[in-house]
Amino acid sequence: MNSIRVVAIPTEIADAVRNTHKDPRYGHPAHTEIAGEGAPCRHCLQIIAAGSEKATLFTYDAFEGSESLPLPGPVYIHAEACERYPEDGGFPAILRKSPRTLNGYARGRRLVATEYVENADVDAGIEKLFTRTDVDYIHVRSTTAGCYTFRIERADRP
Repeated sequence: MNSIRVVAIPTEIADAVRNTHKDPRYGHPAHTEIAGEGAPCRHCLQIIAAGSEKATLFTYDAFEGSESLPLPGPVYIHAEACERYPEDGGFPAILRKSPRTLNGYARGRRLVATEYVENADVDAGIEKLFTRTDVDYIHVRSTTAGCYTFRIERADRP
């Protein structure tokens, strides 16, 4: 398989949301409460423990900084500080257990291919998308909820 870089939301954004209780781009209020079932933190890419940990929900534009057209949507992070998922950590093991949609994008926020994966299909889906020369990066989304989870890039590209 191609070497990949897993890009969780930046620590600066997570810290800004936790400190201001607003999303840093649009200024919408963030909402914090005890986590429900199955919400992954978009910063550490681990599941926020239902019933015992607090989750903060806020508006995030997954294309900010890479594309001119925005596509904001809701995401969760741990309400308390957590360590950002390492870019060289591979696809998070805990997220392989739930259905994920891999959206392959070309520059200009042009969706060119989609793969629906779970468990053993994840690596094959990433490989299939990255064999296409028109796929520059992949957005990983929840197949059941539709929300953005993280970005995958080829490790050999800036």
